[in-house]
Amino acid sequence: MSDLDDIDLGLIRALAEDATQSASALGRRFDLSQPAAWRRIRRLQDEGILVGRRLDLDREKLGFGVTVFLGIKLATKGRVSLDDFERAVTAIPEVQTVEHVLGLYDYRLRVAARDLADFERVLRRRIMTLPGVGDVEANVLLSEERRPGPI
Repeated sequence: MSDLDDIDLGLIRALAEDATQSASALGRRFDLSQPAAWRRIRRLQDEGILVGRRLDLDREKLGFGVTVFLGIKLATKGRVSLDDFERAVTAIPEVQTVEHVLGLYDYRLRVAARDLADFERVLRRRIMTLPGVGDVEANVLLSEERRPGPI
């Protein structure tokens, strides 16, 4: 881990809340000049601490009112490679995240759908036909609260 001081940690928290903030605005907030704030942000990027920028979309306003988490257990691990499954599942546009996990299931997927009928179509026609899919468990998201990260 890099040597991070309180200002670095503050910059990380501030950018996690709103990554569009300018170096000038962050400098004013943390009593730094714009170039000093920019140099710190650039160092955090160069060290791989700040990676990319993320855009959060309101899925419901875009017509995707249902989010479902799927636990997927592969039926035959030896006969179907994990790479083949991952390549196939990431090609499905409704699948927002693919996580390879330990536990009861091999994969955890986050699926966005317009409604439950749309989810059923995605499940039956796209996900259940993937190579190696065995047991599937679905959990419909009722509400979500974004919690601040570990810093």
